[in-house]
Amino acid sequence: MNLSLMLGLAALVVLAVALIGVALAYRRKAERRAGSVHRLLELADRLETDLRTCRAGLQQAHAVMSVNPDLPASSEQEARHAVDAGLRALLQQRIWIRDQAPRASQQQLDEAVSTMNDTRDKLRPLLDALDRAQHDLDSAMREHLRREHDA
Repeated sequence: MNLSLMLGLAALVVLAVALIGVALAYRRKAERRAGSVHRLLELADRLETDLRTCRAGLQQAHAVMSVNPDLPASSEQEARHAVDAGLRALLQQRIWIRDQAPRASQQQLDEAVSTMNDTRDKLRPLLDALDRAQHDLDSAMREHLRREHDA
């Protein structure tokens, strides 16, 4: 075979391998970005569910504890405002995802995922405490009703 033909074929093989490597790297990067955006949307949904669960639990607890459930106590208002602020912040995050995520760097996406994970991690003990308090309150109400019935 001709030396120039062999060099041409070798160059073509090297170029093909390089192009395949670049394509694979680009694909991995695109898959990572898509995974990050998907994870971010999934976390936003979970955080919204957590906040709505917290809101419902607080409303239920305050209704049981209140003498007149139609007049919320100041602590209920503060809790409601805190949950509403969390939902507004989440809405801002969803707007950022919609508007900025397609152009955001991988680092920005990773930071957003990390921040949302941290927020859920901080909310989880509060939800657990609310659940325990609701259980204790329900038990106390049942005991109170039982005592009234027995009396």
